[in-house]
Amino acid sequence: MTKSILLTAVAALAMAPQMAAAADPAAIARGKYLVAIAGCNDCHTPGYFLGKPDMTRFLAGSEVGFEIPGLGVFHGPNLTPDKATGLGGWTDAQVVAALQKGERPDGRMLAPIMPWHAFATLTKQDVDAIVAYLRSLPPVANKVPGPFGPTEAPTSFVMKIVPPPAK
Repeated sequence: MTKSILLTAVAALAMAPQMAAAADPAAIARGKYLVAIAGCNDCHTPGYFLGKPDMTRFLAGSEVGFEIPGLGVFHGPNLTPDKATGLGGWTDAQVVAALQKGERPDGRMLAPIMPWHAFATLTKQDVDAIVAYLRSLPPVANKVPGPFGPTEAPTSFVMKIVPPPAK
């Protein structure tokens, strides 16, 4: 057996548990349901905040960012399995950590607008179903802008969280 065939076989065996879980139709259906009731579409689908969601790029990231005073502007990222602009380069464990701990693979925390605290108590079965569903989506190449720090000018539409005037 040549070295490249051996490496391919080892890689396929290593991926088998992920592919088997992702291929489970019941898990994918449960994940789709959970993503729908959690409202992930709202912040992660292009056009949603402009009143015209682009369902051909469902969950591929938003062109509208949230401005949070003192922190900057953050866009809902691409959740499709696109390797360059989405979750395709993330492991299942990294997706789970983002969902339940607010942690990105690079160690940064997700913007506070991401409701990971609400997802922290999802059961393992439910969070695995969400991952399976996200893995089942067609990959969509869509790089969202930012993030932009508090002193950087955003290059896209922005929704602002504006505090009330001081009394």
